Amino acid sequence: MSELIDQRRRKLMAAAALGLAVAPFGRASVAQAQSPKAGRSSFASKKRIRAGVLDVEYAEAGPATGRPVLLLHGWPYDIHSYVDVVPILAAAGYRVIVPYLRGYGGTRFVSTTPRNGQQAALAVDATALLDALKIDKAIIGGYDWGARTADIVAALWPERCKGLVSVSGYLIGSQELNKAPLPPKAELQWWYQYYFATERGQAGYAKYTHDFARLIWELASPKWKFDDATFNRSATAFDNPDHVPVTIHNYRWRLGLAPGEAQYDALEKKLAALPSIGVPTITMEGDANGAPHPEPSAYAKRFTGKYEHRTLTGGIGHNLPQEAPQAFAKAVIDVDKL
Repeated sequence: MSELIDQRRRKLMAAAALGLAVAPFGRASVAQAQSPKAGRSSFASKKRIRAGVLDVEYAEAGPATGRPVLLLHGWPYDIHSYVDVVPILAAAGYRVIVPYLRGYGGTRFVSTTPRNGQQAALAVDATALLDALKIDKAIIGGYDWGARTADIVAALWPERCKGLVSVSGYLIGSQELNKAPLPPKAELQWWYQYYFATERGQAGYAKYTHDFARLIWELASPKWKFDDATFNRSATAFDNPDHVPVTIHNYRWRLGLAPGEAQYDALEKKLAALPSIGVPTITMEGDANGAPHPEPSAYAKRFTGKYEHRTLTGGIGHNLPQEAPQAFAKAVIDVDKL
């Protein structure tokens, strides 16, 4: 009975917080989804906790007893991708945690461990954070690096994932698959990956980190009219001393140009088999995503549990949670009911 009352309470709070109706299947209108012009300036406060090899800086909101939601950002973005998502979820009764990934913001390595950006390392970071916060199971959402990390947690440790919201769907990869050449137009989209493979690219990213990130924002979300203040609010996260080495390693590792750590070999072997994801999942895509991404039809079969896909129309790009916070928050609330 208490569970039924809690579910009813969460539904009522969610409806009041959202104040909109996005179609539960198919395509959602951008008129209902776009970020409000007057969003929150920042998170009220941030916390720190030791989690695995990291001292993690994170934002948290909502009741301590609420269902946990872990939101993971991408590259080159930061936790402010969720600054307008968090209050909606908190008002609906969820406990929301938004950490800076390794190499971002105030998150720091606690030892001289390699500044590793491989996919398994980031996924272990996520589970270590859940452990440190004493969270057994959470709804996990993300885009870009964050979506890949969320996918991996859902695939390898489904007992830790109540539901998954993944922008651009199934992003788990392998070094072996990345050896195969793509058609020229597809390769062109990965220009920065090849740039980072060179010493010139590493030096260039280190010298022009903010300029580079802003260019990626513009290319990945060509119709998102963000202002200087919005970009600068996130750009400070890239001043982390580990940001450049983690970024460079991530892209070099993908191409097999940099080694991973032996402790992750067994996990990478499992990921190379492209494991299916059986937890309740909603995948999302914006119709103006200018970053490399798969078509929804290419990955739908990877999700073997309860599953929906939603495409947002009207110019939503790669940073979907920040460009369409209400639609993203609704997906989190809805996946909780799948």
